[in-house]
Order: sequence, then C-alpha cells, then structure tokens
Amino acid sequence: MQIGIGLPASGNFASADAIIKIARRAEELDYAAVWTFERVLRTTANVPVPGREGVVAPLPEVYKNVFDSLDTLAFVAAHTHKIKLGTSVVDALFQSPPQLAKRFATLDQLSNGRVIVGLGQGSQEAEYIATNTPLKRRGAGFEEYLHALRAVWGPDPVKFDGRFYKIPEANINPKPLQNPLPLLIGGSSHAALERAARLADGITPSMRAWDVVEHHVKTFHDGARALGRDVSKLHVVARLNTAPNANPQQPFGGSLEQIQEDIARAQAIGLTQVFWDMNWVNLSIDEQLKWMEALRKLFD
Repeated sequence: MQIGIGLPASGNFASADAIIKIARRAEELDYAAVWTFERVLRTTANVPVPGREGVVAPLPEVYKNVFDSLDTLAFVAAHTHKIKLGTSVVDALFQSPPQLAKRFATLDQLSNGRVIVGLGQGSQEAEYIATNTPLKRRGAGFEEYLHALRAVWGPDPVKFDGRFYKIPEANINPKPLQNPLPLLIGGSSHAALERAARLADGITPSMRAWDVVEHHVKTFHDGARALGRDVSKLHVVARLNTAPNANPQQPFGGSLEQIQEDIARAQAIGLTQVFWDMNWVNLSIDEQLKWMEALRKLFD
C-alpha cells in the first residue's frame, strides 16, 4: 500500500510557500502522490450532515479558503519531478466536458504524465446554484459526462452526441500523455460505486469508519468482478481528513502504533493508497512536515 499527502491548498495555512514545502518534501520522502480537492464556495447557511437524518450544521472551517485544484497541481508540477498529482475530488459537473478534459490533459502533458484524475458530482446545493448547474444533472448526467471526457481524451476528430452533452465534430488538443488517464470516482452511494465498477479505474472514499469503507470497497470490487474486471489492477485511494494523534477513534487518526495496525487492516480490505490531509485539523506546516517524516517510516 502506498502513502500520499494532501497539499496545504486549503485552510488557515494555505499558501504558495507552504504548498511547495510539502510537495517537495513529499517527493524527497518518496511519497506516491500529492492531492488536492475542489470547493467552489462555502455557503454560510447550515447544510444537512451526511448520515444524520434531520441534522444540519455549518460546513467545515477548512472550506473557507480553498485554492483551485488544477491550478495548484500545475504549480506543483513546475516545482517537482516525479511525484503523482491527484485530485480527490474535482466536481466535474461545474465545468463543461471539453473544458475540464483539456485542463487535465494539459496538466498531464506539462507534468510528464503524472496526473491521477479523481472526480465527483458535487454535494453542495449552493455550488450548483452558483455555477448555474441543474441538480438533476447528477446521476445519469454525471455518467454521460464521464463518457464525454473519454471521448475528448480519445483520438481526433472528437464528436459526442448525448442527452445532456453535445460536442460538434472538432479537433480538441492536447491529448493526455498517459493513455488512458487513470480515473477515480468519489462517492458513497451504491449507484456511485456501481458506476465506478463499470467506468473507472478506482474509487477515492473519505475514510471515517472502518465498516463504511469496507462496505464501499466490497461493493466496488464485487461490481467490477461481475463485469470480468481484474480488481488487482483497480485502485482504492482513501482520503484521511485527520492527522496522527488528532482523532484516536478514527481510522489513521491515533498514535503511530495504532496507525501501524491500521495500515495492515487497510491492506487486508484492499486499499491501495491512503493520504492524510492534515489541514482539516488545522496543523501548522512545521507540524505536518514532522508527521510526514514519521508516517513515511511506517510504510518502509
């Protein structure tokens, strides 16, 4: 199992200097990847809490300041050489398929083939309103979006004629350096996991509880096997919105000894990479660098 790190592109310590410090140190320590996520805005209204029916609360403080995901990775690409550049996740529906496909393809070319595409549908109604995206575009519209992306990344001339998206016959370049680009899907519903089993190279769940992520991995793998896919070639990259000693009751949030046990358990259920985003618990950059050193030794 591999180790990754979330870049300080969100929260109180987000800055250009901080991003480069973490990215360069991650590369020096032979981390597999650095990761970003997308947030268009943080509504000031309370929103439903996932998994707690009838409960509403403010969105996390870390969402108050979030750098653009792909712009951040392009910046990191110019200051690193080999580390992978991942999104977990970009909310695809807020841009047209040709626009987003071209941004990822450009980043893959400029980084010499280091991109991992992680996509989701977006969960915040305020962002749908702000981007003039209909909520009904979720589900079937997102699935068609994925097909449109693949078409744009494929050979010219590109042409796509779907229910939700249409692309007139055209040349759309550059193409990604990787063929195909690795594509992960975020989402926890049965429909999202079934869609990933059919259309993606992996999933990127947020890891809050063992039983939940175990169910997600099993659902994804079972769906892929039913389609004759080799699950050993698929990826499960878990986002850890925590840090060592920050949340002892949460997977990968306890002591280093507990985390070592968590690594073994994660490998057993099929995770291929975990990455810590310590900005969620407001850790300073110096503290993040310290933990990066200690965590890397657990993966040797």
